[in-house]
Amino acid sequence: MFICGIDVAKRSHCAVVLDDKGQIVQGAFSIDNDRRGFAALHHALSAWSESVLVGLEATGHYWLALYESLTAAGYPVVVLNPLQIAAYRRSGVRKVKQDTTDAFWIADFVRIANLAPTRRDTPLLLQLRELTRFRSRLVEQIGDCKRKILSILDRVFPEYETLFSNVFIKSSRELLKEAVTADEIAQFDVSELANLLQKASRGRFGSAKAQAIQHAALQSVGIGFLTDAVGVEMRCLLEQIDLLDAQVGQIEEALATLMEQIPQYITSIPGVGLVTGATILAEIGDIQRFSSVEKLVAYAGIDPSVYQTGQFQASQAHMSKRGSPYLRHALWQAATVAIRHDPDLRAYYQARRAQGKPHGVIMGAICRKLLARIFVILKEQRPYQIR
Repeated sequence: MFICGIDVAKRSHCAVVLDDKGQIVQGAFSIDNDRRGFAALHHALSAWSESVLVGLEATGHYWLALYESLTAAGYPVVVLNPLQIAAYRRSGVRKVKQDTTDAFWIADFVRIANLAPTRRDTPLLLQLRELTRFRSRLVEQIGDCKRKILSILDRVFPEYETLFSNVFIKSSRELLKEAVTADEIAQFDVSELANLLQKASRGRFGSAKAQAIQHAALQSVGIGFLTDAVGVEMRCLLEQIDLLDAQVGQIEEALATLMEQIPQYITSIPGVGLVTGATILAEIGDIQRFSSVEKLVAYAGIDPSVYQTGQFQASQAHMSKRGSPYLRHALWQAATVAIRHDPDLRAYYQARRAQGKPHGVIMGAICRKLLARIFVILKEQRPYQIR
């Protein structure tokens, strides 16, 4: 077995080939990050009659094209976290940081760590990661639009929030498309307002609701001279929310299609739905990278931070939060749902609350329990069963 270590960069990569004893059998050579460079790499690797294991760093997105080219040619590839190589490099005596030396450290780390090649379904997991993170950004934009709408209403009709269970239900949004300020709504014809609400709410609201809204508008202390400006802002923001909601729906359809192509049982765990499951799978990636649940917990950043110096030991430990924020958020969402639908976790939550434990502390512990279940499910490739 020969090991090829590749230090990945934007314009060109650097490669070194070692034998299984760690001796350099082909010194450092450069690979342009294009098809011609990839062809030259394949030619160089084909010179070895025995199999070649390739190790490369997941540097930004620059490794993806090279990974695709190598796996398509049938080479087993180990994708490494740059932090692993940085830590391994520090074990050396000399402090040298060069592309050529980095390629050697990568190859040597793959050799001594005896790592398994990265899963073949990695491209699907990377697509999941791309879509789940994009969906997260869209949801953040929706939240930003909603905060801006609430800010507008707080100035021109501060009493509006008390009139609906949620400002952003359909009947409320349809009303805000027609009128925004208290002055506009006060001048609205009551019968027209009732018809608008009845149609938008499918009969839930009618004349009584219309009269209550208009009464509140007549008594409002909202600013009236902003009517023209905030009307334009409100329509733009509501259109943005409609567009973003539609785009989130498209993303979720694409996620459902991808999840059907990946053998997984993660959604059999109570609390883990389609989007949450896709996010967790995408952020964990190849579960074989983690030899224990403790390492996965640390990767998620939900392990307790430790502060100790001399005789001092901190009495309170907080989450380290050093891992993927997307994974932590998904685990927290799953835990929030799980305590309502999983009898075991619900009982655990209630027992800890009865002991006086804070909500956040308990939820952190439940996130860890969920991650332990996820670890077993992914390792053993079997559905979850409630005991």
